Amino acid sequence: MWKKILRWIILGGTLVFLGKALKDHWQEVTNIQIDTAGWAILAIATGVTLLAHTWAGWIWTWVLKELNQPVVSIQLIQVYLKTNIAKYLPGNIWHHYGRIVAAKNATGSTGAATLSVVLEPLLMAAAALIIVLVFGTQLTAANTNILLLILQFLCLAVVLCALHPWFLNPAIHFVHKLKAKKLDRQASDSSSNLRIERYPVRPLLGEFGFLGLRGAGFILTLFALGPLSAEQIPLLLGAFSLAWLLGFVVPGAPGGLGVFEATAIALLQNHFPAAVIISAIALYRLISIIAETSGAVLAWLDEYLAK
Repeated sequence: MWKKILRWIILGGTLVFLGKALKDHWQEVTNIQIDTAGWAILAIATGVTLLAHTWAGWIWTWVLKELNQPVVSIQLIQVYLKTNIAKYLPGNIWHHYGRIVAAKNATGSTGAATLSVVLEPLLMAAAALIIVLVFGTQLTAANTNILLLILQFLCLAVVLCALHPWFLNPAIHFVHKLKAKKLDRQASDSSSNLRIERYPVRPLLGEFGFLGLRGAGFILTLFALGPLSAEQIPLLLGAFSLAWLLGFVVPGAPGGLGVFEATAIALLQNHFPAAVIISAIALYRLISIIAETSGAVLAWLDEYLAK
């Protein structure tokens, strides 16, 4: 009950914020023009975003292999792309459900399938948080004091330590104990034997690649509307990662819709013209949906032609 109320409050607040920002800068937004080179850059941004989602599907197979589950990567990448668009459905869980079913069919282990779908977004969120901590000073005043730097370093150390098997495995088994009543006996037994044997370095590095590609798509979208300098890239990457992370974890509209946009505008409106930021964020949401839809269609087509 309270979760639904909170979700509606967050959604309402973000919509009000976005509506006011658009109202205040509507005239400037309508005056923005995109030339031929700009449209070409937007097309590249769409391709980079599609590549990011494909890469994320590959990382998911790495997570399954960390759990000692032999899988055929191409099949699960297809599943990942096909289910990705389901995150926009009410409930924001159907993409996870589709992946669990597919991974269970591929591995025969409900526990490994469920755990892989839990760990993959956890590593995504950890990678985004690390990027925010590294580039966080770009989002604050230039004269960052030493105490803030120390705090960022400590937070970074905590995040990295939390991913160590010493801490990760107890957390995994605690979650499985809480959900044991919802699982059948066989799934519960198989889950209790699952362990992360080593630090998930490869999947974590892969998630940095995913966020780097997503961030590149966003930066290219902004570049299509106006000039950028190399010095602004760390700022944009940090702001994008924080906006993506909040859209990922904050309960609101499916797919982070609204939360991502409101956060990005709030972080960047003092660094770039507000109209350019609003236009770029609206275009990037459209690019993301086009890339996710294209990925699903291409995965279905590839699967169909392979039969």
